[in-house]
Amino acid sequence: MHDTTGVPLRHGTTNHTTDRETDRTTDRETDRTTGRGTDRGTDRGTDRGTDRGTNPLNPPADSPGSSVRRTLLFDMFGVIARHQSEDGRARLVATAGVPEAPFWEAYWGLRQPYDRGDVTGPGYWRRVAEALGTIFGREQVARLIEADIASWSRVDATMVTLIEELAAAGERIALLSNIPEELALHYEARHAWLRHFQVRAFSCRIGHAKPEPGAYRWCLDALETEPGRVLFVDDREENIRAAEAAGLRGHLFTTPAALREALRTEPRLSA
Repeated sequence: MHDTTGVPLRHGTTNHTTDRETDRTTDRETDRTTGRGTDRGTDRGTDRGTDRGTNPLNPPADSPGSSVRRTLLFDMFGVIARHQSEDGRARLVATAGVPEAPFWEAYWGLRQPYDRGDVTGPGYWRRVAEALGTIFGREQVARLIEADIASWSRVDATMVTLIEELAAAGERIALLSNIPEELALHYEARHAWLRHFQVRAFSCRIGHAKPEPGAYRWCLDALETEPGRVLFVDDREENIRAAEAAGLRGHLFTTPAALREALRTEPRLSA
């Protein structure tokens, strides 16, 4: 999740010492499938071993990329799910009742700790209010959380179809998303296609948000694979650069069609 307004991001540059009652202090020893702080039993045994046959998403047996199984690691927002809608953005500003420019500066400037799970939704919105020199009441905070979730709730049906095709073809797929807990719960309750991802690394549950190196290290540990065998798909160049610095291969997402072509033609992986 990231700014699409042109307002510069200031990830984690402010050290807040207030709102400790809302800061998350739970143990980061997480389930490697979902990022939840529950028992470590995972779905690693659900790796699909079905015959890939002649599925057009996979190279034939004698083509590049066919000798070593790859893992496809997807970003969510800007790839599978869409960025905030204009109507959703307008609703947020109206609910906050403050001028648009300073609202988005505070929204994005304070977002990284929220995405990382360091603070809950109410705590995040109190920090936003403080930065704006105002106060959001309890009911207003609840409306802001609801409006924020709604603004990020659209998905790209074409990409969902691609994810389902990849899963049916036996591809190993995983998810790495910057997402706060409230929005993660919303997606889990409404989108059955999430079950196709053998690892779901939600930033709010793993304690790392892209482009922090720890986010990629967490995924590699959970996937139990070498970095060079992972193709990371994201729409942000800074996230791709960080993944490549960690040894992963990167694909800068532009369209579903371009991604399909890249998956067909990517070079042979090293054993």
